[in-house]
Amino acid sequence: MKRVTVFSGHYGSGKTNIAVNYALDLGSMGHKVSIADLDIVNPYFRTKDSEELFRQNGVELISLPFANTSVDLPSLPSAAYGLFERRDRKVVIDLGGDDRGALALGRFVPYIREENDYEMIFVVNFYRPLTTTVEDAYEVFKEIEYASKIKFTKIVNNSNLGTETTSDDVLKTDALAKKLAEMTDTELLFTSVEDSLFEGVSKVLGRDKTFSMKLQEKLF
Repeated sequence: MKRVTVFSGHYGSGKTNIAVNYALDLGSMGHKVSIADLDIVNPYFRTKDSEELFRQNGVELISLPFANTSVDLPSLPSAAYGLFERRDRKVVIDLGGDDRGALALGRFVPYIREENDYEMIFVVNFYRPLTTTVEDAYEVFKEIEYASKIKFTKIVNNSNLGTETTSDDVLKTDALAKKLAEMTDTELLFTSVEDSLFEGVSKVLGRDKTFSMKLQEKLF
C-alpha cells in the first residue's frame, strides 16, 4: 500500500467511484487520508459529490474550486501541492480520464518521483464503447501515460453494465484484464464489484483480488 495512489482511465471507467471507495477504505483502517479531484475535463462526475460522506469519515477532500457549480475552469487547487509535503497522510488522486485530463498530473510528477512511494492505476471497463477490446484499452493506457509523464504500475478491472451487472458479466472480462496486464507489463491489482456481487466474484477470483464497493448514486 503506497502513500500516493492515482486512479485514471477512460471516461466511464468508474475511476471516481473506485477512488471514493478506496479513500474511505483507507480511512476505515485508521490512516489519515486526503483525496484530490484533479479531473479538469469531466464536469459531471466529481469526488465532491461525496463531500459529506468524506467529512463523516474524516477524509480530507481537495477538489477543483468550481466543482458542482455552473462554472468549470481547468484550474487546480493550490492545496493540491500540500499533498506532497504532508507525508504523514495517504493520498488518493482522481485524475482526468483521457490524455487531456492526464496533463493535470504533469506538474506534480517531480514530487511523486522524488518520494517514489506511489501507485499509478489504470481503471478499465471493457463494456464502455472505446475500451471494448484489449487493443483499444492499450491505446488509451499509452495515451494517458504519455500525457501524464508517468507510467502506470497497476491495472484495476472495473468492467460493469451499471445496475444490470451480474457476476458472470464481471468474470467474462477477467481474461481481457489479464491480457492487458501482460501487454503493458503491469499487475492486475484487483477486480472491483458492487457489494452484492462480491461473494460470487471473489469465490472465483479470490478475496484478495476482489474489491467490494458501495456505489455512490451520483458517481455511477
